[in-house]
Amino acid sequence: MGFIAWLIIGGLAGWIAGNIMRGGGFGILGNIGVGIVGAIIGGFLFSLLGLSSGGFIGSLVTAIVGAVVLLWVISKVKKA
Repeated sequence: MGFIAWLIIGGLAGWIAGNIMRGGGFGILGNIGVGIVGAIIGGFLFSLLGLSSGGFIGSLVTAIVGAVVLLWVISKVKKA
């Protein structure tokens, strides 16, 4: 997948996860960062569960799931 597609998926995933978890986004760079890290986490979690995804939609879903998990962990660490 191209670098531009990676940034688009990261931005969308970060924005969607921000809306799911906090009710707002983090700005364009923050959304991209959360989405890219989320994609890595989501890919790891999906591989542990034996799931695979392909294409743009599958990559986006994987990144969203990972980004939501990332934001959830961050919220728990901030409360501690």
